[in-house]
Amino acid sequence: MTTPPEVAITPEVLESELSLMTAVTRLDFLSRRDNVAIDAPTDNADTDDDWLSLKDVGTSLDVEEALELLALGEVVARKAHDSRHLGIRAALRGGADWVQVARALGVSPRDAWEDHTTWLDGQEQARRGGDADALDAAAVTAAREWAGSRPA
Repeated sequence: MTTPPEVAITPEVLESELSLMTAVTRLDFLSRRDNVAIDAPTDNADTDDDWLSLKDVGTSLDVEEALELLALGEVVARKAHDSRHLGIRAALRGGADWVQVARALGVSPRDAWEDHTTWLDGQEQARRGGDADALDAAAVTAAREWAGSRPA
């Protein structure tokens, strides 16, 4: 009897299967399970040092779950990044300026604009590459109009 081939746990696989909310929920669940092991009392005299207090502490997750936890973190970061730009588009459409958008992001207006327009470039490339989830040409054009020119 042969064992089934191992299914690779990658952000790409999980990203296509999970919504942001589902990925966050699963990430939270696995993190809490793993934290049970980390929060367990230890006999280490150096508990005031975070790194030393984690020394020799096991995990309640098996290898597959630990890899899933790692991949889910990447999926959530990617999906949140895309949501960030959808939020920027909504704010600009609603009348916000780059100073307000930048304040909400904790960056400079110029950095916010440059990051957003780079994301729009990526959306154009992804659409040309056949990504059906990328913004279409009309949406990118509208987003560029709302973005305006680079702030000083």
